[in-house]
Amino acid sequence: MSKTFYNLYDKICHPLNLWRAYKDAARGKHYQPAAAFFEYDLEKNLIEIEQKLKDETYQPGGYHSFRIEKPKRRLVNAAPFRDRVVHHALMNVIEPLFERQFIFDSYANRVGKGTHAALDRCTYYLRRYKYVMHLDVRQFFPSIDHQVLLSILSRSIGDKHAMNLICKIITSGNGVQADEYDMVYFSGDDIFSVSRPRGLPIGNLTSQHWANVYLNELDQYVKRILKCRAYIRYVDDEVLFTNEKEQLNQWRVEVIQYLQTLRLTIHEESAQPRPSYMGVSFLGFQVFPDHRRLKPANGYAFQRRLKNMLLFFQSGELSQQDLTICVQSWINHVRYGDTWGLRRAVLSSAGVYGG
Repeated sequence: MSKTFYNLYDKICHPLNLWRAYKDAARGKHYQPAAAFFEYDLEKNLIEIEQKLKDETYQPGGYHSFRIEKPKRRLVNAAPFRDRVVHHALMNVIEPLFERQFIFDSYANRVGKGTHAALDRCTYYLRRYKYVMHLDVRQFFPSIDHQVLLSILSRSIGDKHAMNLICKIITSGNGVQADEYDMVYFSGDDIFSVSRPRGLPIGNLTSQHWANVYLNELDQYVKRILKCRAYIRYVDDEVLFTNEKEQLNQWRVEVIQYLQTLRLTIHEESAQPRPSYMGVSFLGFQVFPDHRRLKPANGYAFQRRLKNMLLFFQSGELSQQDLTICVQSWINHVRYGDTWGLRRAVLSSAGVYGG
């Protein structure tokens, strides 16, 4: 049973917390127009946010939407800068309350965790267990049910003013992912279920955190009820390990049933047990007990992106510094696999030095 916390709202609205929230929201973005415009009259803008939060007249603004292709094709929804400051102010206060509830092997959007730590843990478990099964939630962010999420959050947050702010932010995302969602009906649903508010904007700091809160329900079920000792989750990707293949088959059935209570489904056709020596697809890599390979699709995608970046560089639309940063970022990621030959081939064919 999680502890319920009260008297949170004054901490959210406190001027020092709002100042810290602004600094966090503006980190690395000072020269972007939205951040620069906010900073031009910084004191006035922070006071205005503080006042609107205190008298509870604050309302989130609209979203700017755009698509990204990597690591998956997604619709990203960017909130106005003012709202991002509010998101940071809220998370500064409530995120630590939930962080202590998370299992050790939840790796997304947490300090000291991340992609590479998750890959290392996957290798660790592959070396110790005979069988592995990867699960992937279908259309996760568009599927997140507002009523279910608010119910989960309210178990830990007893401050009604903080919950009112949370509700405003969650409600502001209603419909922004509607085109990304394929309607699914669950047991007991009727025709009105199609209008249930759902979906969190990909791009909000709050969405990243609440995704962890939402699927922490699954984490706790897998660890406490199914008693799976070796389990990893990164956002909506889960990997289970055991020495008994039939155990994984049984867990698969039970996880599918449990996820219905969260109004979620998985890609069932790909959720199959396999021997650990055959490896598992996870976070853009094919992970084996003794090595890792970058998934071919990711290598081809970077080759195409690099080709386009070089065209922009040659036309003067991309600086040498920005090109170097992009290439080095890719190198720093893929070097966590056995990719020296791939890096050399890709960069040499493009006429770029690196490794």
